[in-house]
Amino acid sequence: MLLLPLLLSCTSPGTDSVAGGLPAEQPLVAVADAPAPLVPPAPGVYAWLPTGRYRASQTVVARFAPPAGYKRMAVAAGSFGQWLRYLPLLPAGTPVKLYNGQPKDRQDVHAAVLDMDVGQRDLQQCADAVIRLRAEYLFSQNPDQVHFHLTSGDDIGFRDWYSGRGFRVQGDAVLPAARHAEAPSHANFRRYLDQIFTYAGTLSLSKELQPTPLAQVQAGDVLIRGGSPGHAVLVLDVAEQPATGRRVVLLAQSYMPAQQMHVLTNLYDDSGLGAWFYLDPQQERVGTPEWTFRNTELGRFE
Repeated sequence: MLLLPLLLSCTSPGTDSVAGGLPAEQPLVAVADAPAPLVPPAPGVYAWLPTGRYRASQTVVARFAPPAGYKRMAVAAGSFGQWLRYLPLLPAGTPVKLYNGQPKDRQDVHAAVLDMDVGQRDLQQCADAVIRLRAEYLFSQNPDQVHFHLTSGDDIGFRDWYSGRGFRVQGDAVLPAARHAEAPSHANFRRYLDQIFTYAGTLSLSKELQPTPLAQVQAGDVLIRGGSPGHAVLVLDVAEQPATGRRVVLLAQSYMPAQQMHVLTNLYDDSGLGAWFYLDPQQERVGTPEWTFRNTELGRFE
């Protein structure tokens, strides 16, 4: 299968296109409307941040209360969903910037910007940003768990990478290539991810996810259209209306060109949802500010 860099994956489509140190939460029980305890994470939980930069008041959970009548759904301690809930954000009002430091053309689609680097190359686009967050979570748990498939289908693990077993692409083939062994540091991990970003995309990521009904959406799920054009948007958090079971979600994306990952704002709702989106299982389409998905395009990491 031809290996296509992701720069072909996030094209504008029109209308059809952990960790230790985090607050413990009881699984399967809806949390109260009162703010969750805001405590700093253990060192390394968000390993890209400089030491001392994490601010509990500038996180997803601190900045985005559920809409009136909704309660955040419980997430298991140490889960991907909990890790996403405490992601660091840049101060309110921060514009979204591209990898080259220029502002994103549209500054009306975001409610917040994640405090996470985007790199200096046009690599960390839509699917790549989802891969980045999933990989960072796994890195915080156990670096040896990190692995992703390329568009070719080849499964490339970080453990192999830092142990000296790299790869090279020759035509449509992915061939083994020796490289010097290194410690599983975060700097080496970022170099590994840049290689994954180059040869993976929405198509490969969509094949790694298990199809999931919209009505069962959980934090960490992904709205994804695999292919070219394609797009991917990550579910950061979920809140539920106790009386009806109706769920609303916070969504985050990168886009094309590579840009800072940002929490999306709901441009379609005037009923008080704010940045939260209702994913209506009865509707054929799921609208986000820069992409419209089908209601069958929700996936979940195993």
